[in-house]
Amino acid sequence: MKYVVDKRFTTSVERTPRVLEIAEGFGLGLSEKEFIVYDHFEIEVNAGDVVYITGQSGSGKSLLLKDLAAQMRAGGLTVADLDKIELGNQPVIDLLGETTTIAADFLAKAGISDAYLYLRKPSELSDGQRYRLKLASLMSKGHDVWVADEFGAVLDRVTARIIAFNIQKVARALKKTLIVATTHTDLEMELAPTLMVTKHFREKIRLKKAESKECSGQGGRHIYSRSMNQTYPRLCVHCGQVEEIRAL
Repeated sequence: MKYVVDKRFTTSVERTPRVLEIAEGFGLGLSEKEFIVYDHFEIEVNAGDVVYITGQSGSGKSLLLKDLAAQMRAGGLTVADLDKIELGNQPVIDLLGETTTIAADFLAKAGISDAYLYLRKPSELSDGQRYRLKLASLMSKGHDVWVADEFGAVLDRVTARIIAFNIQKVARALKKTLIVATTHTDLEMELAPTLMVTKHFREKIRLKKAESKECSGQGGRHIYSRSMNQTYPRLCVHCGQVEEIRAL
């Protein structure tokens, strides 16, 4: 489905004595100006897509993620927002999943595999552990769309890459749409995004679409990703087929 994002703001400055002093000293104008963040930006996102939004701090990544989430909700889709997931005060193993096995599986995919942690409560976990618990809760929900702003920001980069690989595999297997935003640009291999949006300042945007081929497995096309313990060849995240390497 196609979405159009148009975001612009009118900026104005309160004219205090000090503001006027600075403006006069540096030759700055104080007239109102229109600041364009997204100028009728069109993006097509379908069920099962992985959207990776990256760029500099303050460029408008979060704005795009939130606007897409709002439009998707308005279109009748259910959206689970990682930032809005609240953790209860029960032991970790009781917080998600219909059975212990299902809960442990989601926890492992989010990087929580220590049985001792299963017995602790969220308040007893570190910030990074609570973040991974939220990711496990996100994956366990039946929502159509999963969104995560500042994805993996509190995790070390190796853990962030492992979890990125796992969450996109789960999302694709369950036909969920995954949208993540982060300043980090090192997750492209692991997320294998269908769409990668690189947001620059003002309305400058670079949109990169994944190359698609027919896939015999779930998903209908091959999307290749590299796991943490592999250098080459790459594997399709849908069916596991090895990428074809052509000699030059």
